[in-house]
Amino acid sequence: MESGPRIIVWDTTYACPLLCVHCYSESGRRPTRQLDPDTMLLVADKIAAAGPESVVLSGGEPLLTPVIADIARRLSQAGVQVVVYTGGWSMRPELAEQLASTVSLLGVSVDGATAEVHDKVRGRRGAFDRALRSLAILDEVASRVPFNFGLDCSVMRSNFHQLDDICATVAPRFPRLGFAYFGPVVPSGAASRAGFDAELLTDDQVRELTSDDRVARLRSLAGDGVDVQTTDNRQLMMHPDRARDWSTYGSVQIEPDGQVRAMSIYEGTVGNIRTDPPSVLWERALARWHDPFVVETLGPVRTMAEWAVAARRIDQRFGSPDDLRRIARRPA
Repeated sequence: MESGPRIIVWDTTYACPLLCVHCYSESGRRPTRQLDPDTMLLVADKIAAAGPESVVLSGGEPLLTPVIADIARRLSQAGVQVVVYTGGWSMRPELAEQLASTVSLLGVSVDGATAEVHDKVRGRRGAFDRALRSLAILDEVASRVPFNFGLDCSVMRSNFHQLDDICATVAPRFPRLGFAYFGPVVPSGAASRAGFDAELLTDDQVRELTSDDRVARLRSLAGDGVDVQTTDNRQLMMHPDRARDWSTYGSVQIEPDGQVRAMSIYEGTVGNIRTDPPSVLWERALARWHDPFVVETLGPVRTMAEWAVAARRIDQRFGSPDDLRRIARRPA
């Protein structure tokens, strides 16, 4: 970790056509903070120069970034693996074609096996149909330009009952689908508000999600050729007991205007990639991970409920005045 992060998550914009109930970045609910195209390409060069193994392009909706394909190409040509996650609403055939030749992995959010469940999670009617259309576009492109695309499910209590159906009824529609990933929603952004705690998975549900039996069943339903994975997402907590893992995980998050979050799922920045040397930013990030308040707050955490409380404490401690005003406006 001394030389820099292994993974950088770059939220290229906070613009989004959806209003997901659990949105970690609260996109669509605040200014986009999106940089102009030329500046974004300069940021891409700075990120590549920092030497990460991979860069995850997210948001907001990254496909609303006009130069997203150019960014992906720039990073890829620099030897960086590029991952893109999209809600699927804004996918176009020509953009899919451009991304297919540069990205290592492209995931479309599918948070239900039916429109009723998915659209409720994603906050907009028609989101399920758009996600499936996006997967169909990618499947067609993959017939000519093979690349790894699939579906990514943010698991909460509202859709936990549909995981089998996602694998049984959604995945088989797309013959070239490469993966189906399932991970529990974590207490970040809109999902960290106290009123959302009832949607976070119980600890028993997390154990079931990641059990060998459940993974085997999901794989059998999805069919051969689909890489089905589940995770408990606990690496995102950055628990002090797992400090040794950070040297290999080493993730930071870049906000649309270049501000760098030291801990991806928590509020609190340590500088800006546009103005601060990457080595300085990573030193500050490492210091934040070992901050006594962070260690004291996360150290006792063992359950999802305790994690949610700890996340709110960290956000209040390190969030900027603007962050704190945004947090205060969250619905109960």
